[in-house]
Amino acid sequence: MDKEWLLSLTKAGIERNGHWLVHDIDLDIYRGEIVTLIGPNGSGKSTTAKMALGILKPSAGTVSRKAGLRIGYVPQRLVIDPSLPLTVRRFMTLTARLDANGLKSVLSETGVDDLINANVADLSGGELQRVLLARSIARKPDLLVLDEPLQGVDYNGETELYGLIASLRTKLDCGILLISHDLHIVMAATDRVICLNGHICCSGAPTEVAQSEAYGRLIGAIPENGLALYEHHHNHRHNIHGAVISTSDNKPTRNIGANDNG
Repeated sequence: MDKEWLLSLTKAGIERNGHWLVHDIDLDIYRGEIVTLIGPNGSGKSTTAKMALGILKPSAGTVSRKAGLRIGYVPQRLVIDPSLPLTVRRFMTLTARLDANGLKSVLSETGVDDLINANVADLSGGELQRVLLARSIARKPDLLVLDEPLQGVDYNGETELYGLIASLRTKLDCGILLISHDLHIVMAATDRVICLNGHICCSGAPTEVAQSEAYGRLIGAIPENGLALYEHHHNHRHNIHGAVISTSDNKPTRNIGANDNG
């Protein structure tokens, strides 16, 4: 049986003040698959996700969605005033109508039902991300869009959280569009990888992308097991044809928990 189509971007791009943040983005998402956007800071990962969500209207190209598509979203940044007495219970019901049983059920799905009366400002990074995930699945979405879901999560919690995301895909039978810098985990936990740097540099199954010359140039050396170490070279730009142009020496810099400004 063919997978159910959920969303497509066709030659989509965003232009600001004569500069293309992203251009010529072709992306299809189907129910039951995890698609991961990777790339350096400012490469357009968040911009692409916001086009998919409808937050940003494309300057060129089109975005098509399945009729009645329900989308759950975990944003890259969430600023909560620590002085506000906002409990998890209250936070969860700000955007969704949930009775007591529904609230407990959805928090249980992400393993934080014991935090229902906790103050959101007091949560650890991992706890907050699990609460955000719970909120994003409250309305049983067809598509989850998760922008850097590991922000604030310690190293030991990363694998657990990715395992949770994969299990939600199965339980909800939804598609997932994931943005991440954690390539050493993502490459083993996704169905399709799309590498961005203002445009699509390469895409395909994780093993195909790991062996791609374009991916190697953009991200860095690929070990034999196909899992990226994520050494990104900042010393290049692209010409109008998309080719990489070196602009300084060849020393890579290691990115740890960097934010995508695109």
